[in-house]
Amino acid sequence: MTSLQQIVEQALAGLGYELVDLEFVARGLLRVFIDRPGQPLGPTIEDCEAASRQLVRVLEVEGVDYSRLEVSSPGLDRALKKPVDFERFAGEQVAIRMRLPIEGRRQFQGVLRAGESGRWLLEWTDAPPPAARGARRPARAKVAVDGTTGKAGAEPLPVHRVEFALDDIERARLVPQFEFSGVTGR
Repeated sequence: MTSLQQIVEQALAGLGYELVDLEFVARGLLRVFIDRPGQPLGPTIEDCEAASRQLVRVLEVEGVDYSRLEVSSPGLDRALKKPVDFERFAGEQVAIRMRLPIEGRRQFQGVLRAGESGRWLLEWTDAPPPAARGARRPARAKVAVDGTTGKAGAEPLPVHRVEFALDDIERARLVPQFEFSGVTGR
């Protein structure tokens, strides 16, 4: 028997799209999140419409019971589910929740790095959060030779790392990075 996820993945692959996630929500709503591999921008409205038309036909043929279908982009805070997602977004800011605590913590946020033997690393500093709107701006950050970050003229901040396998993760998402008028924020 073919699973719903396999049915949807095959239907989307035929159109050149990737299934990021799918979920059944209350009252028969089936949500499908798609992406366009190899494209810097996510799926367009036209992409979502084309995927929706295809999925309606395929789901009817397969006898899938749902009342409404919603096809959309995974958004800027895209979920990372498959090994290929982690490979694609290595070097990006991610937020991860572990299944079990590591050194007393389950939630981490930092830069995703590939480790050795199929393991992954998350790196972060104890840098203070960006200043609130209207607050005095801190000195510009610099990258020290040892790879740590700190304020200009201050001691560099230590880089922390946690190593994990994909099976250790409960959920993972990209952390959107924005820059408006020269002010960087989340």
